[in-house]
Amino acid sequence: LIKKPAVLQPRWKRVVGSTGPVPRPRHGHRAVAIKELMVVFGGGNEGIVDELHVYNTATNQWFIPAVRGDIPPGCAAYGFVCDGTRLLVFGGMVEYGKYSNDLYELQASRWEWKRLKAKAPKNGPPPCPRLGHSFSLIGSRCYLFGGLANDSEDPKNNIPRYLNDLYCLELRPGSSVVGWEIPATSGPPPPPRESHTAVVTTNHGASRLIIYGGMSGINICGRGAFSEVSAFKTCLPGFPGAPCAIKISKVRCSIHHVEWEGFHQSDRTWLQVSSGTQTFISVKGGNVKRLHWL
Repeated sequence: LIKKPAVLQPRWKRVVGSTGPVPRPRHGHRAVAIKELMVVFGGGNEGIVDELHVYNTATNQWFIPAVRGDIPPGCAAYGFVCDGTRLLVFGGMVEYGKYSNDLYELQASRWEWKRLKAKAPKNGPPPCPRLGHSFSLIGSRCYLFGGLANDSEDPKNNIPRYLNDLYCLELRPGSSVVGWEIPATSGPPPPPRESHTAVVTTNHGASRLIIYGGMSGINICGRGAFSEVSAFKTCLPGFPGAPCAIKISKVRCSIHHVEWEGFHQSDRTWLQVSSGTQTFISVKGGNVKRLHWL
């Protein structure tokens, strides 16, 4: 008999008694961890906020660091990764209908912001302004996938375009010099989407970027699918469990209207991104030669 691996049963625990300036409620923000610190930036609540809060998990304390440098505008649904004590912010929504493709660096050792000018790829244009994309760090590279663009020149007239493009941001340790690449891939890429999840797994020296879920299409009330990450099962609305995304609009008399937001992509796709046993990647001199969608 083959012994099945133990299944983890995580439990939520409410953190109480924290001190310091607690962030106000928001959505579309991002958070990354640096050792015992959780860094929270941006998001939306009656407008886009540009606040930076830090939570110390060891002391149960919040604090607001005194930042300096090229402080970015507030943004929501952006990409956020942590590379040592360096944090990178890419894209996001800066106001309704107005998306960004700016790249910022926050050096957490001195809480200093710096706007980076990444070199354009040699084989195509740089990433367009977008929100809801994934931004994943693998070694010295950040992989940008998908998101939502606005093809209207008038921010008040939103023309959504869902993306499934893939970019690689080459980082140089100890340097602010960065450059975009458009890697050559094989295999069927995931369908266009935004607000998906991307996680990195490594096994026997081979890394995989797993793309899961997300949304595409216009508001379709009552349509969608919910998938538990642990089981990768697809369910129809009405089954137990929370939806992947909902849209909540405030109206008078403190009543909230909740509706399904687009189709929820319940498929999962992964991208082989480095060499190893039984992989589809050939790596020479640290450069990825071929990426394969599975």
